[in-house]
Amino acid sequence: MQCPREQDALIPRPRGDLPKLCAAVTAAVTIGGMLLFSPEKLLGWIAMAVLMLTGGPLLHGLCLLAEELIYHSNTRYRGQGMLSHMLPACGLGGKTLLAAGVASLMLYLAGHHLPHKCNIWELLVLVFVLYPLLKVSGVLGPSAVEVSDICEGRKKNVAHGLAWSFYLGYLRLVLPHLEQSIAGFCATHQLNNTSWGRGSRKLLILIPLNANISHKLEDEDENIQFYDNLPNNEIDRAGVRGRVYKHSVYRIMDENRKVHECVVEYATPLLTLYNMSQESSAGFGEPERRQQVLLFFRTLQDILEHSLECRNRYKLILLNDEQEDDPHFLSKAILRHLEQQEREEFCLTPNPQQERAHPFVGNAHSNNGDVMSRDPTLMISLEQPQPLRVPTEDTY
Repeated sequence: MQCPREQDALIPRPRGDLPKLCAAVTAAVTIGGMLLFSPEKLLGWIAMAVLMLTGGPLLHGLCLLAEELIYHSNTRYRGQGMLSHMLPACGLGGKTLLAAGVASLMLYLAGHHLPHKCNIWELLVLVFVLYPLLKVSGVLGPSAVEVSDICEGRKKNVAHGLAWSFYLGYLRLVLPHLEQSIAGFCATHQLNNTSWGRGSRKLLILIPLNANISHKLEDEDENIQFYDNLPNNEIDRAGVRGRVYKHSVYRIMDENRKVHECVVEYATPLLTLYNMSQESSAGFGEPERRQQVLLFFRTLQDILEHSLECRNRYKLILLNDEQEDDPHFLSKAILRHLEQQEREEFCLTPNPQQERAHPFVGNAHSNNGDVMSRDPTLMISLEQPQPLRVPTEDTY
């Protein structure tokens, strides 16, 4: 058992403001020394150094803006104003733009004090010294687009951790037993297992974009009614003997009052994303939450597509319910996915009535022009196999 002091020695402390203090002291000492030797040139040197440091990030921000405008204006910004959201995200606003503007004004005012022959060493020293100061003050900090690209590329988002936790801690454990649970459920409830569509034998996982989910589906749509729970799956997990995992079966009523049974539930990690957006200390607003939900969906889909344990046992349903006023939107979305799976994924045998005769193919064994069947058949011969060529006697 570790004492509190040992724990404090292991747990890293939050990073402080010492880099800012060191950068400010270094810049102040250097600028003060140059002020003693050439005060008339100092303003122009500082302006040139700041412009050299901020011009590159601004040009890079324009390159980022081109990417955001062409490919991400609707998906990541939801059609919001470019000036209020996209420009700051690309680093074309705020401190960097202000520093470049002030430096340009300083350079204009000090233009007549600049010598014709510049001392490159003085300029280099100022650039080296001002770079840490501008960096720690946020002027040269990475833009929101760069931070997002780094987090997505290195799998550092909240959504990535939640998706992997949802898969490793839940889906990979329960989905391999789903068909067996459905068979046991049909036996105990006197249901015909074959009456369930193949799409209904999957676990339907609902992922709404707003992450605001209710604990009872029937509260959101009156066409959805809770039926019963599937048999419990008990798994020894993390020191808990016989931890219970269960799924719920719901009855979905369509427009013709026909009932469809299916196993459906929300993705539980969305509760974490929604609760984080309600806590001010989490620094997680509504735009960030929506972006994390989309990353969660994309990451989970990629994980499950490469999982042999979960293959053909799930269906992810992304719900764009923020613009839907239909009270039966949820039931229609579920039924639409069930119908799509039945029609597209599992319609493997063609309908004989849809087979049409080819007008140019005749049956060799028919004199009345009957159409030759296009179904492949296996022809088995009972004769002994013969060599490809008859052997010839050797002549000497």
